Amino acid sequence: MISPLANISADAKLGQDVVVDSFSTIFEDVVIGDGTRVHPNVTIYPGTRIGKNCEIFPGAVIGVVPQDLKFNGEYTTVEIGDNTIIRECVTIHRGTNDMFKTTIGSNCLLMTYVHIAHDCQIGDHVILASYVGLSGHVTIDDYAILEGKVAAQQFVRIGAHSFIGGASLIRKNVPPYIKAAREPMTFAGVNSVGLRRRGISDEDIREIEDIYRTIYVQNNNVSKGLEVIKETMKDSPIRKEIIDFIEGSDKGIIRGMI
Repeated sequence: MISPLANISADAKLGQDVVVDSFSTIFEDVVIGDGTRVHPNVTIYPGTRIGKNCEIFPGAVIGVVPQDLKFNGEYTTVEIGDNTIIRECVTIHRGTNDMFKTTIGSNCLLMTYVHIAHDCQIGDHVILASYVGLSGHVTIDDYAILEGKVAAQQFVRIGAHSFIGGASLIRKNVPPYIKAAREPMTFAGVNSVGLRRRGISDEDIREIEDIYRTIYVQNNNVSKGLEVIKETMKDSPIRKEIIDFIEGSDKGIIRGMI
């Protein structure tokens, strides 16, 4: 159902059973998938692609040009997957000529007043609680959870299944499967509760705990911890994922417990 009080460009493409409530504006070059609902007073700018069965609440602004002084009007997009919920007053900006798109995966929840800047790449099943702010070029892998008022600086990466405590400041990469909090941000243990909820086995969780105990507790620096892991622990997909993440973090990862 499309409200007669909605302002929808003739060049926008809306799927079947899309609902657009009163006083929402949808510009040209917007694609919205089947079954998505757009609540009142939403603004969706050109270059936005929204999947199926999403729900967008009042005050959200999606696809507006980035707040980047280097942006020169290049054609860029925002791409959002299926079943994602975008709550009140969320802002999502288009990409720049770095990535040319800002992406948000499927089955995500973006709570009130979240800001996602240009070129961010967000995976599936990610939860961003109220007032989370992501600077440009931030990458968040699948199933990560950021509690309220977390702020991430440019170019950081947050690993899969990680959990970031509220009001934290993220200045370095956060490896997968861990909890992180405090100021400055530090390792706060393995996210074992979240992992069990997602069906990850106790055996795999013990392996993750052994790896991070070696890195953060038993050794004075990350490089030494990685050496010990490679020498003493058997190869596995989890071991490889963690090592690859850490070795690929050019600007380093968060520190261990003080």
